[in-house]
Amino acid sequence: MKPETAHNPAALLIALFAAMTCSSCTPDGRTPEKVISRVELTNPSSFERSDEPVFFRFQSLGLQPGDRPGIRDGGSILPSQTIDTDGDGVKDGLITTIDLQPGERRQIEIIDNLTDSVQQVRKRTQAEISIKQGGKWEGNKYIGGSFVNVDKVTPPPQNTDHSEYIRYEGPGIESDKIAYRIYLDWRNGFDIFGKKTHDMVLQNVGLDGYESYHEMSGWGMDILKVGDALGVGGFGYWNGKAVERVSKVDGWEATVLENGDIYSSLKIVYRGWQVADKKIDLTAILSMTAGSRLVNVKLEANEPIPNFAIGLVKHENTELLQGNHNITGKAWTYTASYGKQSLNGDNLGMALLFKREELNTQTEDSVNYVSVMKPAAGKKLEYYFLAAWESEPDGITNKQDFVNYLEQETERLTIRPRQQLTTELDATGKQFPVTATGALQWSRKMADSEIMRGAGTVACDGNDDTGQQRHGFDYTTGLLMQAFDDLAQSTGQHQYADIADAVIGSFINDDGSIRTYREADYNIDSINPGKMVLRLYAKTENEKYRKAAEQLRQQLKNHPRTREGAYWHKERYPFQIWLDGVYMSMPFLANYSRLFEKNAGLENVVNEFKIVRRHMRDPETGLYRHAWDEKRKQDWADPETGLSQQFWGRGLGWFAMALVDTLDFIPEHERQFRQPLLDMITELAPAIISVQDPDTGVWYQILDQPDRTGNYREASASSMFVYMLSKAINRGYLPDTYREAALRGYNGLISEFINIHKDGSISLTGNCAVAGLGYGRDGSYSYYISEPVVSNDPKGVGPFIMAGIQISEMIAKATA
Repeated sequence: MKPETAHNPAALLIALFAAMTCSSCTPDGRTPEKVISRVELTNPSSFERSDEPVFFRFQSLGLQPGDRPGIRDGGSILPSQTIDTDGDGVKDGLITTIDLQPGERRQIEIIDNLTDSVQQVRKRTQAEISIKQGGKWEGNKYIGGSFVNVDKVTPPPQNTDHSEYIRYEGPGIESDKIAYRIYLDWRNGFDIFGKKTHDMVLQNVGLDGYESYHEMSGWGMDILKVGDALGVGGFGYWNGKAVERVSKVDGWEATVLENGDIYSSLKIVYRGWQVADKKIDLTAILSMTAGSRLVNVKLEANEPIPNFAIGLVKHENTELLQGNHNITGKAWTYTASYGKQSLNGDNLGMALLFKREELNTQTEDSVNYVSVMKPAAGKKLEYYFLAAWESEPDGITNKQDFVNYLEQETERLTIRPRQQLTTELDATGKQFPVTATGALQWSRKMADSEIMRGAGTVACDGNDDTGQQRHGFDYTTGLLMQAFDDLAQSTGQHQYADIADAVIGSFINDDGSIRTYREADYNIDSINPGKMVLRLYAKTENEKYRKAAEQLRQQLKNHPRTREGAYWHKERYPFQIWLDGVYMSMPFLANYSRLFEKNAGLENVVNEFKIVRRHMRDPETGLYRHAWDEKRKQDWADPETGLSQQFWGRGLGWFAMALVDTLDFIPEHERQFRQPLLDMITELAPAIISVQDPDTGVWYQILDQPDRTGNYREASASSMFVYMLSKAINRGYLPDTYREAALRGYNGLISEFINIHKDGSISLTGNCAVAGLGYGRDGSYSYYISEPVVSNDPKGVGPFIMAGIQISEMIAKATA
């Protein structure tokens, strides 16, 4: 990086888009290609990812349906395809595949006005439906006619197995690795066409009848005996003893959604499936990408299905293989079988890949290995299935290689390639350095964008993104609404406070009881929304809010503690202190004590901070470990110290915010309680700055290992640190010498994580979705980088809004 661009977001953006538009048209008069986004892709794994699928949503690129972007990698054009991922008939994104070396960072460009000539590539995926036309039905047989490919088919009632109406008995989908077919009849089995070539073959399969593909040919053959089973990755209902296939239906409909060079997909609608004493409409979208054996399956029912099951046919002399289930719930794992189970008599591996949290029970019946699943809200399920045949080109020929392959595939699904986008809208819509007015505008833009995304639906009567589960009285709701209320106070725009008050108020009954809250859970996270309950009481003096806050105070009186008096994070996490919990509880307790207890609880508050510092601060770096186990029994805890392994960014961010927020409620005259927290702030600030990225000004997921494979710049922790530093400067806890670091951090937030959309809304990218310890979360480096990275998580959005408010105040004071 050139010296003049280091530490300077404006210079970085200008440099990135110096060649945004070509200076002249092409020789044939066409509009020149234009760079609309530059992307840094990072392989987070220590192994090569070949044909890694990478997807970009149009919204993130500042595009809209109908645009025809392409991708350039250096001097080459990558094969790419605009696709419809949800089956609504509208293209919603751009997909490519790319080869990434272990830990590699690659710069690519999204370009507009891509010509058809540069997009011509070898066809590597296919989806097809082929039916007979020109003949006639005689009973359940279709006589005469010839096969014609169609985009959609609704089989007539007389169609059944071996009706000779649909070529190879249903829709097919394939990649350059392998092909599959789905029986579009009462069997609903999933079958495998093993391929001995990388070419597309489905168009030539079954033209002369059903027997031909059961014999080995130049392209391969049907290699799976499905029989009465689900086949490879089929689905159905577990009745407690066996799988009931999707057999009794009012009708089927199959549609080719995409039939592209690198991505193809099918949609199958099952109307009126009679199961569990009800009739259910079920939709399945199946897709494949080039270079992969995997089929992605997205299922959605119109009402909940109990005991939804997916499975693999169970053949004799096969071995059931299972992936690691002692992992985070969002991580992908597998159930598989391996052995000489192909119809050719050679080795065949089959697998189901799913998120660990969605597996209810692993079982079997007489013909299937069965995974009984827990669909989201009982209605939605996403999983993959695959087959690996040893006779395919460069095939997997033994069990150990198959297991190794599955381990890599589940890691690829769990940890997607990191994407850092800078779009044309970003380059033109961001001004640096950010001014006091600009910082407040970014906070307002984020709040307005959250309102567009449905911030009000986090109220008790609102639904989550599954449309089924109601929101609870939880810490993220409290955090986001506090940010809205802070923004209202700073700008005088009361609509933000109105939303915050309405959302928090929706949980409080007239008698002061709190909907969805249970003291008996002893969850320290549940205290955080109490901060907004106290604000509501201060605004309204309505007794129901005081009574609600009193319930939360009662929890803290009864909440289990360590020997020294620190609060357990939750009752289900006994003897454990997490940095998160200090933020969730201490600002509330300090404010409650100020309002109702004549500051009697402040000693308890300060003691919590002191205990955390005593046990969790690393004397060499000044950073804090995420958690401490008093009993030293947890699998994530060091057996001698009880400490977790890593310096997790957001964990320390929670603690940093807790310091400056708690001081708001400790009166100036209570010096014995204020000073310990002030000392911790002055001690912590240089430690935080020591791990600030010198190029971007932001912070990493794991703070002290920025160059380690898989680590990434993370938005929520970065927002929290900027908030803590700027607020501490504004309150006089830190000297003005820290202003530069706070400003670099805030400019970095805008440069690195803000994505501007065409409708004027913005997103905050690069948020770790969640991280914790225990229950499959071992506290390792690999664990922390395995959790999903998402946009617009309230744990990042709330602190981002609050950081902008404090930065605005800090800049205004310095320029006054």
